[in-house]
Amino acid sequence: MKKSAILMVMLSIMLGNSYAQEKTNQHNFTIQQCIDYATKNNVQVKNALLNVQIQNQTNRGVTSAALPSLNGNIAANRYFNIPVQVIPAGAFGPNDMAVGFGLPYNSTASLQLQQLLFDGQVFVGLQARRTSMDFQSKNLEVTEEAIKTNIEKIYYQLVVSKTQIKLLDANIERLEKLEHDTKEIYKNGLAEKLDVDKVSVQLTNLKTQKISVQNKIDIGYLGLKTLIGMPVKDVLKLSDTLSESQIKDGILQDAPYKYEDRKEYQYALLGKKLNEYNIKRYKLSYLPTVALSGTYAQQAYRHEFSYFQNKMWYQASWVGLNISVPMFNGFAKDAKVQQSKLELQQTNNNIENIKQTIDNEVEQAKLNFKSAIATIDFQKQNMALAETVYDQTKKKFEGGTGSNTEITAAETDLITAQTNYVSALYDAVISKIDYLKAIGKLP
Repeated sequence: MKKSAILMVMLSIMLGNSYAQEKTNQHNFTIQQCIDYATKNNVQVKNALLNVQIQNQTNRGVTSAALPSLNGNIAANRYFNIPVQVIPAGAFGPNDMAVGFGLPYNSTASLQLQQLLFDGQVFVGLQARRTSMDFQSKNLEVTEEAIKTNIEKIYYQLVVSKTQIKLLDANIERLEKLEHDTKEIYKNGLAEKLDVDKVSVQLTNLKTQKISVQNKIDIGYLGLKTLIGMPVKDVLKLSDTLSESQIKDGILQDAPYKYEDRKEYQYALLGKKLNEYNIKRYKLSYLPTVALSGTYAQQAYRHEFSYFQNKMWYQASWVGLNISVPMFNGFAKDAKVQQSKLELQQTNNNIENIKQTIDNEVEQAKLNFKSAIATIDFQKQNMALAETVYDQTKKKFEGGTGSNTEITAAETDLITAQTNYVSALYDAVISKIDYLKAIGKLP
């Protein structure tokens, strides 16, 4: 019995550990919570944020070129043959005389301070630091907006799919009742077995359709979790709702849109500004560079290796000014200037293309949205009419004045109308998001 108790305890511990490992997190997210989660976990957003940090470190490197630099140097030499200087004949005798200067062991310890006074390329780099940071920050915003757009499309499509499931459940319930009533009518001899079979086939097809729709919804949830960077094993539920009034909420205003509201356009303008800095940088490379340097050194000369003994070290110090004047480098600088000018032209062309693209996107999204709103109204009316036709046909069938063919056709028309209505909701959601993005007003 003791052994059995011990085994039970061990088994409980193992099962408890297994449960802890398999435990998943549950998230009940609004659309904004999904976007916030993606901002922290989406790989593309995280890499764009790292690019901002990388640019910050690059700017620190540019700044360092304009700051003083301090270097230390220690050198020790052992001369096996001491260098000589030749004294010409006549100075101390009739012949040239070779005289060795120095001792076999010598050492130098020095500190050198250098300050750049003028370098056109460095100074342009300093001016461009803020723009470079803005460029990478704007790239982060562009990436976040693209991810946000896709999140909203998938999120609201999944929200709309709840309506589709509700409609399918209502149809299944309606057909189950029709199947039951048809069987009762058949038992009373007022219907054929074929009528019962037809309704059963319709019911089976509808249940199969629901399984297919539910499978697509499950795949949609997987796609949304992957997009926001959520582990697949976690459970995600959507808490926001969507109504026709929300979709139609007056966004189609005649107020003119601005190119500057689009992040892609802002990003392109910053790229143009960087191109202009590039041209300026290469032009200033024709100017001289000026640097100031100062050196302090101590030197020791010994007959033997005795640097650490208390013997004389000789001091030396000096200040220097270095001016480097570029003369000719095979037209390399001119090639860089011309290349940067051509790149600026490319950027200007891209900016004009972005303007045309924005114009096209706005007009196309506006037309799609208007069409989708009109379609919703038509399909909603059509769905209500199809439901009325079905109810009347069902009453005729139950009263013995209608045929199974009529009620089957009415059910088919109702399902078609409901499917078209859900499709119109999908289209309206997508077109609204596209329009808001096109005018740069995506919340």
